[in-house]
Amino acid sequence: MAKTGDTFTITLKRPHLEWGSYRHTNSRGIVYGEGYIPIPAPDAYRIGTFNSKVTNGQYILGQNIFRCTSADGHYSGYLKSQGNQDDDRFAKQFAGNDNLKAIGDWYYAVGANIGDQIRVTWITPNDIVIEKI
Repeated sequence: MAKTGDTFTITLKRPHLEWGSYRHTNSRGIVYGEGYIPIPAPDAYRIGTFNSKVTNGQYILGQNIFRCTSADGHYSGYLKSQGNQDDDRFAKQFAGNDNLKAIGDWYYAVGANIGDQIRVTWITPNDIVIEKI
């Protein structure tokens, strides 16, 4: 499980910024405005960002759902850690809790572009801060 002070930084790519329109399926169609924050596998394993497989489909604060604010004040809400790494207990991304546009809206508000860096920092085991650096 995450500890106060844990952090990782990623570099944005097109799928992170345009998830619903760059990558879509025929069953779902195009959804503009979706985004996510990837969790690199080494960081997921080191920090312990689990998905709901570990908690029998439940989301538990501090294990696979986190209170989140952005350093710039544009986002405040909950982020789920979801998806599967090669070790399928660990999550591969953060997305808005039941709102896949939450991160996309934040990316838009801060003017995020391909190549920009995003830092995720745990300020408590249950709370994270995201920032464009």
